[in-house]
Amino acid sequence: MSTGRTLWRRVPPWAVDAGLVALAALDAWINLYDEGTPLIWSFVALGSTGLFLRRRFPLAVFLLTLPMTVFMDVAVAPIAALYTLAASTRNRPLLAGCVLLHAAAGTLAWPLSGTFNGDRTWTLIQFVYTLATATAPVLFGQLVQARHDVARQLVEVEEAREHERALHAQNVLARERAQLAREMHDVVSHQVSLIAVQAGALQVAAKDPAARDAARTIRTLSVDTLDELRHMVTLLRASGGKETELTPQPTLADLQQLIAGSGIETTLSGELPPGISTTAQRTIYRTVQEALTNVRKHAPGARAEVRLWHDAHHFGVTVTNTAPTRPSVALPSARHGLIGLKERAELLDGTLTAEPTPQGGYRVGLRAPTRPA
Repeated sequence: MSTGRTLWRRVPPWAVDAGLVALAALDAWINLYDEGTPLIWSFVALGSTGLFLRRRFPLAVFLLTLPMTVFMDVAVAPIAALYTLAASTRNRPLLAGCVLLHAAAGTLAWPLSGTFNGDRTWTLIQFVYTLATATAPVLFGQLVQARHDVARQLVEVEEAREHERALHAQNVLARERAQLAREMHDVVSHQVSLIAVQAGALQVAAKDPAARDAARTIRTLSVDTLDELRHMVTLLRASGGKETELTPQPTLADLQQLIAGSGIETTLSGELPPGISTTAQRTIYRTVQEALTNVRKHAPGARAEVRLWHDAHHFGVTVTNTAPTRPSVALPSARHGLIGLKERAELLDGTLTAEPTPQGGYRVGLRAPTRPA
């Protein structure tokens, strides 16, 4: 960033507006040449001081500058008002109408009867010249607005790329964990099962009480090892694959913190049944996390609602977002997030749904039985 742009951004907005008001008043004073009447000076005061409100009411301020344009050949006030209006709205027909209105006001002569009594060709030339003059600030305002949109979209693209890189790393780690789970299940569990079977046979066939006790102990340890192994394999297969999942897993107690740090206007309502398993809590958390990530990525400016629910036999969560308020950028996506959520839902004997809403938003819902079969 250049030094001039940095210094310009340090100037407070009120100082810029005060400078524009002073320039507009000076422009009007130069054009009047001490010929102004009280009525004209009141229009000058109204149109010039109105520039203080141009950021909040750009259209109203532009309309306040039109009487100045009719009575004198001013430029600062209407150009500043047109630029502010163009930089704050996307309504192209409105901008075109304002340009034409300004050109018409600038072409009129006071009294109005003198406008059409002179040379028609010169009137047309003056209209075209005023029209071009009014078009310039409008185009510049639209250019500034487009630049802000591009800068915002670049930030969103960078965030999306970071998310894609995180998803790729998550997918790689998930494949490694799945391979490790298969190896543990196919090799280790097979060997430990054989140990348990042999220990059971030895417990039945041994005649020495000490040998039977040792065989019973070996068989008990083998069975406990198999249970632990099955639990570890389940965790490996259910893991989303992030490196942070090697640390203690999130629960429902972390849901408020997740929503607060999402950067999205989100409301949380409802509750889940007491005593649900840690796996179910983690699945609910990951569902909300992935849904809010997709909102930030694909629906910039949207609001979201997270609703927890349960009945006599089922529980779940629904994340619904409104339609985006800003244009989004089409980005490549492998959809690993939704695939992982469906796998997590299947581990709970539940289902995951993801569908658009009639209002232009999107809804992600998880439904699972309270007591999985």
